[in-house]
Amino acid sequence: MIGTLLERAARRTQAADLTLKSDETLTLGFDGGRLKSAGRLQERGVNLRVVAGGRMGFAGTTDTEPEPLLEMALASAAVGEEVKIELPRPQPLPQVTTHYPRAAVATLEELAQLGQGIHDRLVRDGCHVRVSVERSVGSVRVANTAGVDAGYDVSSVCLGAELVRIRGDDVLTIREYWAGGDLPGNADLEWLAGGILQRLEWAERTAESAPGALTVCFTPNGAEALLLPLHAALQGKALLHGVSPLMVRGRAITFASSFSLTDDPLLDGRPGSRPIDDEGVVSRRTPLVHQGNVQEFIYDLESAGRAGTPPTGHGRRTIFGKPQAAFSNLIVTPGEYSLPNLLGLISSGVLVDRLHGVGQGNLVSGTFAHQIATAYRVENGEVVGRIASGTVAGNAYELLGRITTLGRDAPWRGSTSVPAMLVEGVTVS
Repeated sequence: MIGTLLERAARRTQAADLTLKSDETLTLGFDGGRLKSAGRLQERGVNLRVVAGGRMGFAGTTDTEPEPLLEMALASAAVGEEVKIELPRPQPLPQVTTHYPRAAVATLEELAQLGQGIHDRLVRDGCHVRVSVERSVGSVRVANTAGVDAGYDVSSVCLGAELVRIRGDDVLTIREYWAGGDLPGNADLEWLAGGILQRLEWAERTAESAPGALTVCFTPNGAEALLLPLHAALQGKALLHGVSPLMVRGRAITFASSFSLTDDPLLDGRPGSRPIDDEGVVSRRTPLVHQGNVQEFIYDLESAGRAGTPPTGHGRRTIFGKPQAAFSNLIVTPGEYSLPNLLGLISSGVLVDRLHGVGQGNLVSGTFAHQIATAYRVENGEVVGRIASGTVAGNAYELLGRITTLGRDAPWRGSTSVPAMLVEGVTVS
């Protein structure tokens, strides 16, 4: 089917490529220790892109017979944008493990026991616990008219846990999640539950934070407010359009020398791992920021063609969407301090664990002001209580330049590995 479709496309276009993706996802939901929901979703589809008459068109289908797909893509190209895309040619693929048979064949009963076990670790008087377990098994095949035809199998397991404690008008919600290519081990489950229970213990007392520019320790969850704007700014498309704040008058801005960020799709067993991207470009490790200096931006084929630069292997496509540049596995290089050691460096400050509204608004500018969801007052190196309300504000790019120390523990949350960050001069009100 795929070969026939590309042969037909080669006769009528200047270039064509496609991805064939299949996925079967089983999701279990537990509420109060009982299995409340179970669902299975199966999806299989083809996304085809063509360049005809110098213009790009694309189309997708979930039909088992995608014969009309080429006509739909050609119709899209007739009114599409003018592009210059150079399709990659076949190359040897790197070795990376993306599929684990143990996870792929796990039964409903095994997954249910996994969810129940997380609940049992978390159950406490006066608290309500919700748990989700998701297991996905699928495959990806990438092919083009330049000769690429490659594929790989995928497995993933995602765990989510939420603990809610209500005392009068005070509602405390603590969330944590884990994801990997294989079933979690005991150490993973203890990390998931232990982090939630530690936050619950810290929240036994309440405290207020003195307003002003304070020393703030961002947990890996809290650090999202600093990293999401950077993700947007590191897109090659943002640089091409002149809207990336990382480049000012032709010079890249710098961050703290302790801060390094890498995109690595070649790590075994991580959700973003892959030997080849969805456009047929062989995957490689990409240093984005090294010791505070911006090194690379990410490009898919289209943005690379417009910028006149090689693609970086970050093309991602859904069944029906236009291919876009997207990260694989993001890693912030950890430091040397444990979380207690980091807190020991704070004479008076705040531990920020979760903020409301992260990811909303104008991400590229980097400026934010988020209401506190979960944060704690730190005095003389000790957590003295939970801060029930307040605002944390600043500019992400400026604050990344004020990092003084990084934690040594960098847990994986989905496809991101981030340590705790100690930052000076964060506005808390």
